Amino acid sequence: MGILLKNLWHFFVALLANLYYRFPSRRLIIIGVTGTDGKTTTSAIIHHLLTDSGNRSALVATTGAIISGRGQPVGLHVTTPSPFLMQKLISRAVKAHCRYLVLECSSHGLAQYRLWGTRFSVAVVTNVTHDHLDYHKTYIRYLTAKSKLFERVSFAVLNKDDRSYPFLSQKLSHLKSNIVTYSLHQPADFNLDNYSFKTKLPGDYNRYNCLAAAAAVSVLGIKPAAVKKALASFPGVIGRMEEIDEGQSFRAVVDFAATPNALENALKTLRSQMNQPGRLIAVFGSAGLRDVQKRKMMGQVAARFADISILTAEDPRTEDVNNIIDQIAGGFSKSKSKYYKFPDRQEAIHYAINNLAKKGDIVAFFGKAHEKSMCIGKVEYPWDERLAVRLALRNLLKQNNAHSDKSEHI
Repeated sequence: MGILLKNLWHFFVALLANLYYRFPSRRLIIIGVTGTDGKTTTSAIIHHLLTDSGNRSALVATTGAIISGRGQPVGLHVTTPSPFLMQKLISRAVKAHCRYLVLECSSHGLAQYRLWGTRFSVAVVTNVTHDHLDYHKTYIRYLTAKSKLFERVSFAVLNKDDRSYPFLSQKLSHLKSNIVTYSLHQPADFNLDNYSFKTKLPGDYNRYNCLAAAAAVSVLGIKPAAVKKALASFPGVIGRMEEIDEGQSFRAVVDFAATPNALENALKTLRSQMNQPGRLIAVFGSAGLRDVQKRKMMGQVAARFADISILTAEDPRTEDVNNIIDQIAGGFSKSKSKYYKFPDRQEAIHYAINNLAKKGDIVAFFGKAHEKSMCIGKVEYPWDERLAVRLALRNLLKQNNAHSDKSEHI
C-alpha cells in the first residue's frame, strides 16, 4: 500500500508539473536514452551529432543540462531530475528555439513518473545489466521499468547483442514502434560491417555507444556523412575515461564505472592499452544504501582484471564504509590479486599515486568522476575527483623535484 501511495503521489506531482509548464515536450523532438551503462556518453554523442549537423539541440544528462550552449546542474547524484525541474528544463529548451532535446532516462525516473507527460519520438537502450536491484528487486522488474520509455515512441533503437533485446523486441512487437537494431557481433541495421566510422573513444563499449547514437539520429534524417564526421570529432565526456596529466611517468584515468559491467569494460579497455611491464591499479568503492549484491561482484571483476586494487569510499551515506569495503573484498576471496583498504578516499588516491604507481602503470579511479559531492552520513561534502587526482599528482611531482634538487646538492 505504501508503494502504491508513493506512486500516486509521484504521478500527481508529474501531472501538476506538466500542467504548470503546459506540456512543453509537445513542441520538441525528444530522444530518450536509457540503460545501465553508457547512457551519459550515448546521450552526449547524440547531442553532439545533432548540433554538429547544424540543428539546435539541448541535453539533460547525469553530467548536467546544456541549453543554448550553457550548462547547469540537475542535482546531486541525479540522472533524471524531479518532475518540476524536468519540465522547467524542457520549457527552457522550447524558449531557446531548440528543435531537439536529448534526455538521459534512469529506471528510477521512469518508475517514479518523473518523465510522465514527456512525449518521446525516439527511445534508445544501451544495455540492461545488474544494478539498482535494491529498488527494483528483480532484473525483470528493472527491465520493465526501462521499457516504459518505449511505450509510445516512433522509433526504438535496440542493442541486439544485449540480454534485454528479446524482452524489449517482443514487448514492442505489440506497439507501433519501428525497431532499429545495432550490434557489434551479428547482423543488424547498424553494425561495423555496414556502418564503419572513426571515433576518439576507446573500447568496444564506446563502439556500441556510437552505433546507438548513429542509429538514433539517422532515423531523424541526419545524413550518414554528417553523422560520421561528427562521430570522428566527438571529444568525449567529462569523467568518462578522462586522462589527468600533470607530467607524471604513468597514466591517471578518471571514469564513472559504478557497476560490475561498466568496471569490467573499463578495466578490459585499459588492460588492452597497456605496455609491459606496466601494472593496472584500480581505485573504487560502492555506494551506501544502494544495491548490495553488486559489491562482491565489483570485487570479483577487479580481482580478474586489475593487478592491484584499492577499495575505498563512494558515497557511503549512513552505512559503515568499512562494512561496504569488506563486502567488496569478498570478491577477492578466491583470487591472488592484491588489494588494499582505505576508507578515506583522499588517502586512497594519495596512496595509489604516491606509494604504488610506477613508470608505465595505469592508475584508474572509478565511481565519482564528474560528481561534486561525497555523501557521508546524511551530509553532502564537497568532492571533486578530478581535482583530488590532479593535486595528488602535483604533490608527487613536487616531492620528486625536491628529491632531485637535494641529490644535486649532495
